[in-house]
Amino acid sequence: MNLFEEITQASERITDDILQTPLLYSHWLSDACDGDVYLKLESEQVTGSFKARGSLNKLTWLQEQGNNTLPVTASTGNHGLGFARACDLLGIQGKVYLPHSAVESKVEAIRAYDIDIEFHGDDPFQTEVFLRQEADEQGWCYISPYNDRQVIAGQGTIAMEILEHIPKPDNILATVGGGGLISGIGTYVKRKSPETTIIGCQPENSPEMSVSVRAGEYKEITSKPTLSDGSAGGFERDAITFEQCKKLVDRFILASEEEIASAIRLMVARHHKIIEGAAGVAIASLLKNAARFKDQSTVIVVCGANIAIEKLRVII
Repeated sequence: MNLFEEITQASERITDDILQTPLLYSHWLSDACDGDVYLKLESEQVTGSFKARGSLNKLTWLQEQGNNTLPVTASTGNHGLGFARACDLLGIQGKVYLPHSAVESKVEAIRAYDIDIEFHGDDPFQTEVFLRQEADEQGWCYISPYNDRQVIAGQGTIAMEILEHIPKPDNILATVGGGGLISGIGTYVKRKSPETTIIGCQPENSPEMSVSVRAGEYKEITSKPTLSDGSAGGFERDAITFEQCKKLVDRFILASEEEIASAIRLMVARHHKIIEGAAGVAIASLLKNAARFKDQSTVIVVCGANIAIEKLRVII
């Protein structure tokens, strides 16, 4: 079964347990670029992030396969939260590993579910590498936040919802970390609307995927601190998302920390919406390249809202 078909199956599998999020027309951003800009508000998703989709699809698929091994995952928070919720919905016992740098508000949200939490490493990549080895040794089922076909397929259901309302958008912008979100969206959109431009957005301080895609090979880069903690860190050398991004992403845009902070402030001021740093990256990417989007229809995937109150207070 190809990935496009898996996305359609994922939609049937998870539709009753996730929110079909709003597609909001933004007068502010439309005026800024003299085009038509829509915000796909995954920030309104049940866990405050698009990650609720992929983890639920994966764990449901595992149940269908009769796989009863312990599922575990590594996450900075949003994937872990989606994973924890999915385990709770399905009555599965699982375990989440987090870096010590995980945002406290996200950790507390995960703790609200009946799931074990372990801490290891100082950044998401370290945590992920450790847990992959531990899962192999213990015989656990490791659920990647991005390097997994069913997780990617779950994220791809976002594209199905977008195209139901705007069948052929000129552009779709999405923030890229490990690449699961844009791989799922790009797979579906390029089949249904091949002329749509898929734009990957990354913080300048953590541009691993864009650097690797431009180089045509995996590049390991030391990330600097970024407001976009949800997309920060590297990705696995053999990640299937790397090949997907090379094939599907038409171009990348990088945003500075001040541009990300400004986007977060402006979303509060213009739309009265709280968003996290990773979502700010995609909005900032349009604002810094506004002329590119003139007279075009553009959808920005606002990927999440889980930002620490202290961090938001400083930004505001």
